[in-house]
Amino acid sequence: MKLVKSTIEILAFKTLARNIDVSWVDWALDMMTAGFETEHLIILAGEREPFDQLYMQSLTDKVLVELNLDYSDKEKIINNYVCYLIDPVFNDETRTLKVLHSLADLCIELDYQNSLMDFYLLHFAKMDLLYADNQNYWPGADENNIDKIIKSYFLKWRSSCVTE
Repeated sequence: MKLVKSTIEILAFKTLARNIDVSWVDWALDMMTAGFETEHLIILAGEREPFDQLYMQSLTDKVLVELNLDYSDKEKIINNYVCYLIDPVFNDETRTLKVLHSLADLCIELDYQNSLMDFYLLHFAKMDLLYADNQNYWPGADENNIDKIIKSYFLKWRSSCVTE
């Protein structure tokens, strides 16, 4: 059996200590559809909002242990999550700004982590160029080349992604 792709996102959410939301239930259902079946995964798949966060944190800990999913390597989990977010952009360029926004938010959430700063800078360069003729975030970027710069950076990052 193969893990569903959104497992990358779920592990990132756990690593980031985000609140449990309906995406966890959706993931549990997808995992069961993929053939995984553990006691706590079944319970998680049946949960409904509103969620008791203390209970849900404990439940999801048990699910991850049952499935032998390790999220202790925060750097690796975050890098995989960035790859997960970037990947769909190559099939649908209309998602670029949304993904860039998510990555800028992630950079902020992680206290302006150095490895994510370029996403932050590119996001704000692009935002400025949507409403003005200049920006001060990315040297040499203007309204004529910003999209190419972003795509090139995404390709560079993607080349370092490990496919599993």
